[in-house]
Amino acid sequence: MKKLVLLVTSLILNFTVNAQTDTTTRDLGEVIIQENRIQLPFSKQSRNISLISKLQIETTPGRSLPEVLSFVPGLDIRQRGVTGVQADVSIRGGSFEQTLMLLNGIKLSDPQTGHHMMNIPVPLVNIDRVEVLKGPASRVFGQNAYAGAINVITDLSDRRYARVQGYAGDFGMKGINFAGSLPVGNYKQNLAISHDDSNGHWYNSDYQVSNIFYEGGFDLDEKNTVKGMIAYTDRDFGANGFYSSTFPDQWESIQTTLASLSNTLTLNKFYLNTRGYFRRNRDEYVLRRNEPEFYKNNHTTDVFALEANGNFETGLGTTGFGIETRRESIESTNLGDRERTLTGIFLEQMINFGTKVDLRAGVYSNYYTGYGWKHFPGAELGFQATKELRIYSGYGISFRIPTYTDLYYQGPTNVGNDQLQPEQAQNFEIGAKWSKSGFFAELVYFNRNTDNLIEWTRPDQETPWQPQNFNKVKFNGIEASLNYHVNPNGRALQIKEFMVAYNYIDANLINQPGIETLYSFSALKNQVIGGVLAGIGQKIEWNTKMRYLERMGQDPYYLLDMRVDYNRTGKVGFFAEASNITNTDYLEAGTVQMPGRWFRAGFMLNLE
Repeated sequence: MKKLVLLVTSLILNFTVNAQTDTTTRDLGEVIIQENRIQLPFSKQSRNISLISKLQIETTPGRSLPEVLSFVPGLDIRQRGVTGVQADVSIRGGSFEQTLMLLNGIKLSDPQTGHHMMNIPVPLVNIDRVEVLKGPASRVFGQNAYAGAINVITDLSDRRYARVQGYAGDFGMKGINFAGSLPVGNYKQNLAISHDDSNGHWYNSDYQVSNIFYEGGFDLDEKNTVKGMIAYTDRDFGANGFYSSTFPDQWESIQTTLASLSNTLTLNKFYLNTRGYFRRNRDEYVLRRNEPEFYKNNHTTDVFALEANGNFETGLGTTGFGIETRRESIESTNLGDRERTLTGIFLEQMINFGTKVDLRAGVYSNYYTGYGWKHFPGAELGFQATKELRIYSGYGISFRIPTYTDLYYQGPTNVGNDQLQPEQAQNFEIGAKWSKSGFFAELVYFNRNTDNLIEWTRPDQETPWQPQNFNKVKFNGIEASLNYHVNPNGRALQIKEFMVAYNYIDANLINQPGIETLYSFSALKNQVIGGVLAGIGQKIEWNTKMRYLERMGQDPYYLLDMRVDYNRTGKVGFFAEASNITNTDYLEAGTVQMPGRWFRAGFMLNLE
């Protein structure tokens, strides 16, 4: 492993060719983080936030969002099979239920189960960037942002373009992606379509995934902007080992529909965004693929939501406010027909004390059917020590409502618990950010304490798993990262990006005698991620990604991935990817054996 890394570095450093010009680069420090109310540039944030840029999305060795996110420090992506056809995501040692996924600020949480959280109905080619907020985000985004939140951002362009990407690879894998922008006068619109399928890397792991995404918007006048979005994803897949190793012939079919309409009012010192959205998820699960009558579940969840978020400026600083109402319902052959209603109120204040110190504090008050009112305060304090160095600290309370699966599921190996209470945690972090001449470094310590974590447990192997409010769970962690990013400068050598990060989590879970737990004792413990993106000549880019992961109670493993692009930003380009070059034997989720060394290659057409 060390020899391979040294060889790669040596080859890069000995190239004497010019860099490739890339029009997708930007100053990430000035990117405005989309937090619905008070929006600040990345450089002024007093939180640990990771930005995945368009350049990183396009050059990372991966054909899906879960694969791209697997290289983000502090995230634990557990894929069931290749290209993330079904994947769970956790932040800072949390479970897959404790991370909130969003699309342009719209919550994608599913009341049935967090396993549907990554069913993002947007082709990868149409994603502009991804914002990863690590730590408590309930005050910012509401319930279920327990350990963090991931916001997928798309962008309406005023330029006409069409992009087509196609690829093929091992396991009968193939895919095609299209994204186009066709502004007409004042009206901007994007359309993206994709299809991916594969025979699977082992028995009963074949899949088909199709996505369609449309977004449009226009300015009513100088003050008002209207946007609409509709998206759909359809995925069918063999689910060998996904949820139980006892039944290798599991199969699942999921269809997700998302639609939204919003209006943004922008005045001199006042901003207001109002929107409504609808999300439907259909899930068909079969325990024996060729014998569906043996055991079959059908679930349909509907979410209707209305939100209003805004801010205004006064002599005291910036005040953020918001209100939301959300109705969740399910029709299920297993979980029954149920519904519940949520109402939430947001209020926060940003105050600057001179030019160096700023305080951002607020509270999210939530009313949920069956649980009543609960309040979740939080605050961040920032100190701009120098132009390059920012020191910050934060505190917040986060919570998560049990899913319908947690409460009511009835199956051969899992049984729900309708007596569960929402889980809640107190969070503290302190960190420092340093930025200069293309370098960005960050060091963070965090602590999360909870007394009522929801965890699936059982007293013995003969008893089905059942969730309980597990007590006394503490997480302590350190996150350290160093990044280098530079715009093309015409020099003979072009290292476009370089990054290395280390994350450590100490999970102090007080295990109850005679009780076996399903998820808590498999949290991420040690994680090292490194990468180098090099420009070779005018048209070649070479991206090398390395990962070392160790989860509690499991053997650590190394992974090495690479991608080479030729003429990526030109009219016609090509790429080749190699995953798991080290041919490592490893698992990410359940008992799904991940593939050894495998390859794929493809083309890009860019028309403007």
